[in-house]
Formats: sequence, C-alpha cells, structure tokens
Amino acid sequence: VQLQAYGGGLVQAGDSLRLSCAASGLTFSTYTMGWFRQAPGKEREFVAAIRRNGGTTVYPDSVKGRFTIARDNAKNTVYLQMNSLKPEDTAVYYCAAGRDIILSNIRSQNAYHYWGQGTLVTVSS
Repeated sequence: VQLQAYGGGLVQAGDSLRLSCAASGLTFSTYTMGWFRQAPGKEREFVAAIRRNGGTTVYPDSVKGRFTIARDNAKNTVYLQMNSLKPEDTAVYYCAAGRDIILSNIRSQNAYHYWGQGTLVTVSS
C-alpha cells in the first residue's frame, strides 16, 4: 500500500492551497481517508476525515469552515482544499487510510492503518 501526498508549499497568510493524496495497493473506496498534521515541536493532530462514500466529513474546530476534504474514488485520490490559511497551519500534512473506522474513532491516529510520507505546508505572515 502506498499513499503519496503532494501539493504542499510556501504560501502567504490568507492564501489557498490544495493537497492531494494518491493511493495505490488498496481498494480505495472501502477506506476512510484522513488528513493529519504535525507542526514543529508539536504532536500530530487530526485535520479532516471523509468516509468511504464521501457522505460524511469531519473536521476539528480549528479548520472547520476553511478546509474541505473530498475524494474521487475513481482516481483513488483524496484532496484537502485549504483556504484562508494562517501561520498556525504551518505543518507537515499526512494522509492516512483506515478500514471499518467507527465515527467516534475517526479523529484518532490509531484508527488508521496506512500513512503517507507527508507534505510540508508553510504559511508566512
């Protein structure tokens, strides 16, 4: 299984960025997909998740209304559209895949079985 995250970069506060994560080696449509991030010196935290059919999405309050997760099961790809970026969004962003994740666990890193390598997002003020 491979998860390839890309699309990170250096942007200014208020800008937008779209991350992508291409999956291979798994039946993508049967997996819940998530995005997590880790800022320097901090623990990795939950950013967004989307259930198998895309009907349910979950966000923490810190990104709700600014970030949107979406998936294209035909392309085995999950996206994270990030708008109104803030310096505190600076982090390495990771995509993750997990099967049979119940909704109450969807924010937990431990619920995900596969992880991508991460892509760096830097937001300057």
